[in-house]
Amino acid sequence: MAQIRLALAQLNVTVGDIAGNAEAIQRWAQHAADRGAHVVAFPEMALTGYPVEDLALRSSFVEASRAAIEELAAKLAAAGLGHLVVICGYLDRDESTFAHGAGPKGSPQNAAAVLHRGQVVARAVKHHLPNYGVFDEFRYFVPGDTLQILTVHGVDIALVICEDLWQEGGPVRAARAAGAGLLLTINASPYERAKDDERLNLVTRRAREAMCPLAYVNTVGGQDELVFDGDSLVVDEVGKVLTRAPQFTEGLLTVDLDLATTTHGADEYAGIRVERTVVSDTPVPAYTATRSGVAPRLEEEAEIYTAVVTGLRDYVHKNGYHSVALGLSGGIDSALAATIACDALGPENVYAISNPSKYSTDHSKDDAADLAERTGLNYRVIPIEPIVSTFLDNVPLTGVAEENLQARIRGMIWMGIANQEGHLVIATGNKSELAVGYSTMYGDAVGAFAPLKDLPKTKVWALARWRNQAALDLGETPPIPENSITKEPSAELRPGQLDIDSLPPYDLLDQMLEDYVEEDAGAGDLIAAGFDPDLVERVIRMVDAAEFKRRQYPPGPKISFKAFGRDRRLPITNGWREATMQGHHPVAPPRTAPPGEGPRT
Repeated sequence: MAQIRLALAQLNVTVGDIAGNAEAIQRWAQHAADRGAHVVAFPEMALTGYPVEDLALRSSFVEASRAAIEELAAKLAAAGLGHLVVICGYLDRDESTFAHGAGPKGSPQNAAAVLHRGQVVARAVKHHLPNYGVFDEFRYFVPGDTLQILTVHGVDIALVICEDLWQEGGPVRAARAAGAGLLLTINASPYERAKDDERLNLVTRRAREAMCPLAYVNTVGGQDELVFDGDSLVVDEVGKVLTRAPQFTEGLLTVDLDLATTTHGADEYAGIRVERTVVSDTPVPAYTATRSGVAPRLEEEAEIYTAVVTGLRDYVHKNGYHSVALGLSGGIDSALAATIACDALGPENVYAISNPSKYSTDHSKDDAADLAERTGLNYRVIPIEPIVSTFLDNVPLTGVAEENLQARIRGMIWMGIANQEGHLVIATGNKSELAVGYSTMYGDAVGAFAPLKDLPKTKVWALARWRNQAALDLGETPPIPENSITKEPSAELRPGQLDIDSLPPYDLLDQMLEDYVEEDAGAGDLIAAGFDPDLVERVIRMVDAAEFKRRQYPPGPKISFKAFGRDRRLPITNGWREATMQGHHPVAPPRTAPPGEGPRT
């Protein structure tokens, strides 16, 4: 057996900021060296950020990444860190004549570099390229066909990248055949609700398959719609957790490992050739190991809330903004969105605008003012009735058109103030409303980011209650007025209006949307599950007709397995209609209204 002190750097990087990311990698490599680490691993594509999307198709970007990894190796050595083995994800290209039949010479590759004493001494290439959900790697990269075994202080370390761990067989089995003493995987694995449990089960299973300890390092932070939760961990050969990092927190996880020494196993497995690079075959002198901790897991509401806060904070800051503006109606959605913004950016950087109309109730106006006082955000009131009246005097509108005019005037006010004062507007709609089209284009749907976009209405209420209880537990004032949580939801665009006038009760609607949207259930499946056939037909029609509105909605943090936009992509022009009765052939009904017309188009 041989000892190694391994550090896993759980970094928050920015896509495209190669220079800034390189500086962060060097800074955290120094922290690892200060802790006495022999090896430090950084996440998948840490140098370029992930996902780079079509940047991978730009030769200039690929070459910048390749040059930067060489420069980083030299800078580490110049800073006195040449002795440290640094493993870092970056964007490379395949220099073979043809990339294993998958692409021409020079095709991009998702790779990891091993940096030591001023040189790139080895590299590993991702073998399995995910092409589902939010992943489009088959569009950008060509796969590797080798497994890199790195010998450090007499221990063989097998290097694999993210999806290589999620797929059966392949590099994990090759690592076992090669006799690896440690399986090290670098990752950019996006957050989904309860994914930490799934991840632990996966890592445990793969460690047993490889018959050696497994170290898993993951990125952290927000990148457009994606949020990365970190959750880096190390398990032993039977899957017992040795150490685990906090979720959503940048930092360094350090662990001392007793590992099997080099065995020189197989040089090929199932078409995967084993490449071996020896950095040092001499074990380090024995030293006293330090104990590693296991950070506690967040409960579901705390985890989701933290993910949304992280996504909003990084979207604002990484795009060069410092403050946000939003409409504050007194309802639950805007109340939760404002509270999230305060937690993400500080209340001094949140600008809430109340725009009461002649239909706004006193309790809504009072609830909005109450939240502003509780949180300390910036607050102003701009009534819209004079603007609405002037518009209607010149362009007579009635019914839904008149209702939506109010929302659109509010949207113009928010955007105008944001333009004038330098804020970024956030939309406050939730996933349930977005699913059925219950929003007004260019009205409440305006904005650059939508923090509640992937949260069903019932989850919005749950998070509001959780956030208030968290405040009470800390001896603080709950930020969200109780009346905003308990009152009946209403757009307040006409006298006595309630959401339930246009929609099923949200608890029922969210159950149906869970099946239809998240699970891709058909109408027959919903009816078999006990939902009323007429209601099934009604909800499905609303969801299907609102696709064009969802395409124009701002991005928002992915929380569920199937978020609108990146995960769920359906044609806008779509003649398919789900049958609501078994054995009935679906037929597209004649249009009697503009395509996609919903309750608040």
